[in-house]
Amino acid sequence: METKNKHTRELLPEKTNGIIELFFEFAQLKNLYRQGWLKRGVSKLDCETVADHSFSVALLGYILAEEYRPDLDSNRIMKLGLFHEIGEIYAGDITPKDSVSTEDKTQKEFQGVQKEFQGVQKVFSILPNSEKYLNLWLDFENQTSLEAKFVKQIDRLEMALQANLYERLNYKNLDEFFPYVQERINSPELKSILESLLKIR
Repeated sequence: METKNKHTRELLPEKTNGIIELFFEFAQLKNLYRQGWLKRGVSKLDCETVADHSFSVALLGYILAEEYRPDLDSNRIMKLGLFHEIGEIYAGDITPKDSVSTEDKTQKEFQGVQKEFQGVQKVFSILPNSEKYLNLWLDFENQTSLEAKFVKQIDRLEMALQANLYERLNYKNLDEFFPYVQERINSPELKSILESLLKIR
């Protein structure tokens, strides 16, 4: 798993104020490259981090809900966007292209979810209201609410937007991302944005 440095939590050698510890946990998302882009030849200099991605999903989600989906809770959408990758602090950024045989797939997926869950529990365990934050992450993982379902689709749309940004920076071999996203978006508002993006590629 490619990162800018060693795990950021390891840089804080002793127990201290809980918010300081929490910052060093979250900082790992700024340290962790989005592995799929590296595998497609995007340089480390240009490669977004998981934190970059989470920020984009949260901001896009909030604005899209405010502008097009008044039936949804835009504040919850923003929170879900910020929290949706917290599990990667310890599990890392696993991509669909990571080699997993068919027979191992179910087991690895289960182990991955377990590892993420344990990581998220660990991150928030220092807070008095840890369940509140864990439940936000679980909402996204389990796709419980309408807001979580919308954020999942924004997560996909953001990937297509980022792929197009990389194409404009002259990176090649990113064609596969667009049909992948097309198959996974059913929100009319997001489909319309994706269609507009495909027209200007």
